[in-house]
Amino acid sequence: MISVLVVEDDPVAADAHRAFVERVSGFTVAGVVHSGGAAVRFCRAHRVDLVLLDFYLPDTHGLAVCRALRATGAPIDVIAVTSARELSVVRGAVSAGVVQYLLKPFTFAALRDKLDSYARFRERVASPGEASGQADIDRVLATLRTPGHGSTPKGMSTATLDAVTAVLAESTGGLSATAVAEATGVARVTARRYLEYLADHGFARRHPHYGTVGRPEVRYVSVGPRASDDGGLGRSPEAS
Repeated sequence: MISVLVVEDDPVAADAHRAFVERVSGFTVAGVVHSGGAAVRFCRAHRVDLVLLDFYLPDTHGLAVCRALRATGAPIDVIAVTSARELSVVRGAVSAGVVQYLLKPFTFAALRDKLDSYARFRERVASPGEASGQADIDRVLATLRTPGHGSTPKGMSTATLDAVTAVLAESTGGLSATAVAEATGVARVTARRYLEYLADHGFARRHPHYGTVGRPEVRYVSVGPRASDDGGLGRSPEAS
């Protein structure tokens, strides 16, 4: 089993990340911490193979945590889980040895793909012997970079999924398919299809809303990472 430490200062987001990891075969959650200092201390005291690392933490930046983990000499890999889109941060993450970079908000399927790719990479590099040549090494490294298959069904747009996810995550009380359609500019039937996809993959839950007459309206409530925050990554509403 691959042992994972979840580092996220928002308790709701941390619980969501933990639950997501526990749904992926071959992975186990070693612990959940809410600061950079706690992450480094935990890794010194326990066996950790992989860290899911929020970047904006209350005591330090995730890149500083990466450097501190490298300084311990332990063979710990890091997947950044953040809303930071600045290319300078991405470059810093690569320099710090981050093996995967996952933007929030995300669905369970997106994280599952990252974890599955990471597991395949570990399996390949754990094999005895040596690479036969450059092409062999390129194939091993490409395992980490190759997008997973089946993250979204055929005919679904990643851009639309991102837009629907962000709109839903901004809502505190849930939204109907009609409200999401108006906010994103897509047809109601399209919005409902994406909302159902998010609900089926653990990012949202369905909540019946009873009006004065007629059948109850289904609203969708975000239960995973949030789309924006109060200026810092990883706060509530969660966006780090």
